[in-house]
Amino acid sequence: MFHKTVTLQPFADISMYTEGFKIVSAQLGGDGCVYVLLINQIPVRKRGMFVQPALKQPHTYKVLMVESQHYIDEITFPDQHFNYHYVQPLRRHLLLVGARCSYYGAGKYDLNAKVCDYTGRTVREFLLGDGIQNVQVTEKGTIWTSYFDEGVFGNNGWDQPVGEHGLVAWDEHGNKLYEDHVSNIADCYALNVVREEQVWFYYYTDFLLGCISGGPGQPKVTFLNPEISGSAGFCTDGYHFLFDGGYGKHGEYVIKKLEQSSLTKGHKIQFLNEKSEPLVPVTQDFREDLVLFCADDMLYQVSVSELV
Repeated sequence: MFHKTVTLQPFADISMYTEGFKIVSAQLGGDGCVYVLLINQIPVRKRGMFVQPALKQPHTYKVLMVESQHYIDEITFPDQHFNYHYVQPLRRHLLLVGARCSYYGAGKYDLNAKVCDYTGRTVREFLLGDGIQNVQVTEKGTIWTSYFDEGVFGNNGWDQPVGEHGLVAWDEHGNKLYEDHVSNIADCYALNVVREEQVWFYYYTDFLLGCISGGPGQPKVTFLNPEISGSAGFCTDGYHFLFDGGYGKHGEYVIKKLEQSSLTKGHKIQFLNEKSEPLVPVTQDFREDLVLFCADDMLYQVSVSELV
């Protein structure tokens, strides 16, 4: 398989904003900005392995809204008692989402989605379910959530999990608009919300790439076989697809092309930083035709079209 090396230059240095904080995630928004979630101290994992929904002590979060090196906004959220992992723009607000939430009994459960305004004030909270793998929001405010196996089969008290079908769309108030009944999702490894009428996902056990067209109101689902097992993410311009390499190959990347309703074998891509060293991201995100890397307090992004 042909191997190509690509050197990336950072488009933003966020080091002046990270002092005293740890990076939780960096995500691409549907508005073209990058959203970085930081916390003043990484919460201790319960029993050494499970992420806890609630925090025993209050933590401070910070969200960076990065348009460019010269335009970075920051919003601080002090005295927070929930463990958040994702941040997305939601119309004129911000959406913070925790990957885990517990069920305590009839009508009693954690609300793991918080909508805030740009001053940090909480507008509303609602449930998006336990075991969330990824969250992406469209410009119109449709919230898409994908779920890993514990969110599909149940844990943390959930006998009938909210995410039992592996992929759900919600309105901005947390009302379900769509859930997948076509695919057999045991674990939705990757999600890419291109626009309201085009949502891609990749899942275990079939390792198929699904595409939902028509939006949550009139969904039509089609499938491609990318011939990759265990990919953690992908981006696409509709014709070219860049995949994380999959099991045992995370950190390697493969680019493939759509030809006659199937994907080519493709070729490997290796990313280097501005020092011509292998790029080792702390976190990465795939959205539309872009992949975003965060490494050493630097943000890098590249589009599929730049790689072909």
